[in-house]
Amino acid sequence: MSKLILLIGAVALTAIAAVTAVASSSTDVKTFNLAANPKFVKCLAKFPTDPSRPPSATVEVRKGDLNDHLALHLRNVKPGLGFDLFTLQRSTLDSAGKVISPAQSVGLAWYQSDIQADDNGNGDVEIRTILADQIFGVNADQVPANPINTFNLGFWFNNPQNAVDCGFDPTHPTPFNGEHNAGPLAMISVPDAKTGLGPLCLNPDAGQPSGCNP
Repeated sequence: MSKLILLIGAVALTAIAAVTAVASSSTDVKTFNLAANPKFVKCLAKFPTDPSRPPSATVEVRKGDLNDHLALHLRNVKPGLGFDLFTLQRSTLDSAGKVISPAQSVGLAWYQSDIQADDNGNGDVEIRTILADQIFGVNADQVPANPINTFNLGFWFNNPQNAVDCGFDPTHPTPFNGEHNAGPLAMISVPDAKTGLGPLCLNPDAGQPSGCNP
């Protein structure tokens, strides 16, 4: 009897260990970089003639119990520039950071925060909301209602005049700020080469409708 109890106990412990291993295998923290929009990088960069100091945006996403935390660190941009940060359905760049041709739209865009570069060309912003693996919007006017995930991240020049020297026409602004008169896309995330999903999907799962395990 005692051997049987020990055997049952060992099997139970093995099962618990397996479940724990699966649960702990999920990713809760992710760091990734945004890529500059090639057409407007010279209007973005603090050092446009120095390739060793390109503009950079590093993002860390950390999952929480009720919502998630995102921190973005912007470096080496022109001092004083302002930007508007969105989560996005799609990227305009491929996984290698090259512009997709023919051009595609970013799809659903969700306004998250402003970003302001300081006198040194650096900017930092933090947001807390639903982000990792689950962020989505719903168009309730569609029947049936269509949930759309926004696993990408990008930001636009707030002032159209800041991109004029790179060929942007300020008389045709984009809608990507609170006044709906922003400049062009400045930086954006790139999709994963295998899944095609943006980096806010920390745990891809092809068996899920969104392709991401919530």
